[in-house]
Amino acid sequence: MLSRVADSLYWMSRNIERAENNARVLGVQLIQMLEASSEETLARHDWETVLEICGSNDQFNELYPNMSTNHLIEYLAFSENNANSILNCIRYARENARTTRDIIPNDLFEVWNNLYLDTQEMNIREGSLRDVKTFLERVKVASLTSQGIVDSMMTRGVPYRFFNIAKWLERAEKTARILNILNERSAEDMNKAEGTNYYYWRSALQLVNGYEEYLKKYPPRMNEKDVLTFMISDYAFPRSIQYCMDHIRESIISLEGGKVSHYSWRIYAALDSLIDEFDEHKIRSLKEDGISAFLDDFQNRCNDISQIFSETYYLVDPAVVP
Repeated sequence: MLSRVADSLYWMSRNIERAENNARVLGVQLIQMLEASSEETLARHDWETVLEICGSNDQFNELYPNMSTNHLIEYLAFSENNANSILNCIRYARENARTTRDIIPNDLFEVWNNLYLDTQEMNIREGSLRDVKTFLERVKVASLTSQGIVDSMMTRGVPYRFFNIAKWLERAEKTARILNILNERSAEDMNKAEGTNYYYWRSALQLVNGYEEYLKKYPPRMNEKDVLTFMISDYAFPRSIQYCMDHIRESIISLEGGKVSHYSWRIYAALDSLIDEFDEHKIRSLKEDGISAFLDDFQNRCNDISQIFSETYYLVDPAVVP
């Protein structure tokens, strides 16, 4: 498979996953905003967190005069200036699907082409949260439909492996980022004796769509070590970092025919080193002041694996990643 084709498959998959993740994060925030409508400070605090997860506070402040709800939704969902806006992710996914139509199932292209064309005619009225929520639901359904098409129609060859590796890399990075940012927010508020620790760990689970599954395994507690263990090292939860990295490693083994070559040893080494950190006992032994440092390092290493993978398979210049 040509590097340009692999690159298109890789970024199509990452942008599909990114669009879904950001749509879910924004959707959760809209619900929480309504629940906390009488607590303006908390609502603003939440928006700052969402900006860190899905965009850039600095870029937002350059583009908009204030942190109004309409400006925040515009930036996160529709802004052409924000490379990670949901609308830009849809555009990137559609364009990469178009250039790989001879590789992917046609149904996969049709899902993103139709969604893209619909967004060109979309007219969401300012302040219409119902229309925004409808748009976010459509994005999530498109992503889930894509996963069904890939799993049910693509042969288990190189294109299939690249598509899924990209999905799991994007998912692992987002889970690590969510954990890191919400842990920082929780620590800040605990230091202020505001006692909102439960709120942030519940939010972390909701943002990865894992709240219900967590409660099935840990009823009825919301202990931070339990949440960390579930989101980092749970073997069965599809959005845990352990699950994602295990599947990445399996796919790379398939790509390489079970061998370690002169060009692939770095990605194996990076994965094995990170996986060593998934030990549940290690996570539970962390002191309060050590969790932030652990998550900082963890997120950086997740990001490093994405870059090493791109360099290993000549996908993209890391300096110009979308």
